[in-house]
Amino acid sequence: MTFSSILKPTYHRFHLVDPSPWPLFTAFSAFAFLGGFVMYMHRIKYGICLFTTSLYILLLNIALWWRDVIREATFEGQHTDSVQTGLRMGMLLFIVSEVMFFVGFFWAFFHSSLAPSFAIGGIWPPVGIIPINPWFVPLLNTFILLTSGATLTWSHHALKAGTSEESIIGLICTIVLAIIFTGFQLEEYTHAAFSIADGIYGSTFYMTTGFHGSHVLIGTIFLTVCLIRLFRRHFTRHHHTGFLCAIWYWHFVDIVWIFVFCTIYWWGS
Repeated sequence: MTFSSILKPTYHRFHLVDPSPWPLFTAFSAFAFLGGFVMYMHRIKYGICLFTTSLYILLLNIALWWRDVIREATFEGQHTDSVQTGLRMGMLLFIVSEVMFFVGFFWAFFHSSLAPSFAIGGIWPPVGIIPINPWFVPLLNTFILLTSGATLTWSHHALKAGTSEESIIGLICTIVLAIIFTGFQLEEYTHAAFSIADGIYGSTFYMTTGFHGSHVLIGTIFLTVCLIRLFRRHFTRHHHTGFLCAIWYWHFVDIVWIFVFCTIYWWGS
């Protein structure tokens, strides 16, 4: 909030955001992060330096941007009912765009698996590919992720009931399950008999599961921020839009994983 806005109070329900450098800085650091990652994967000199440096800058920008939003919502009272409605609508539209993002990966998978070309042996999985057994780690991860969705719902209902301590316990359980899921996913990658360079099967498998894993990581960070805010009593029964958006995002991650397990792990193997 600027000094001028204190002298001239507003009389409308909407939040006119002050100029902020974080969108521009975040965009540049995200671009450098992706560029450094590509350079590192292709073993280009200084790629790892650009990758790590831009990652630190990106995390710093995200933290500072999140700090400003929390200050506007919790301490300045800028997030009125109308602003919260707009934020919820924006989150829903963002999730819809993420659905279309994953539709592209599933489209590529079904395009190649329903009518395998002779170049890959005319069968699916292609010749020489040993797929991952879906009934071990993938099935366990499915139970873990669905359980995390249940504990997150428990945390949300506890907050709405006014029992913040119970809500904190439910959210901690969700974050722990998310970390366990990510650990099992990395363990699965290290023991897989194929890589992303093994044709269309490897590329569709690792692109889909890898981007889902990145969404799990982002969701875990999102929920961790909400946990810190719960500890600091930022959320109330009727004012917890940030937590609600994190819940929607996490349930979206759950649903995508069900499709990943049923199609790529089970049907595709």
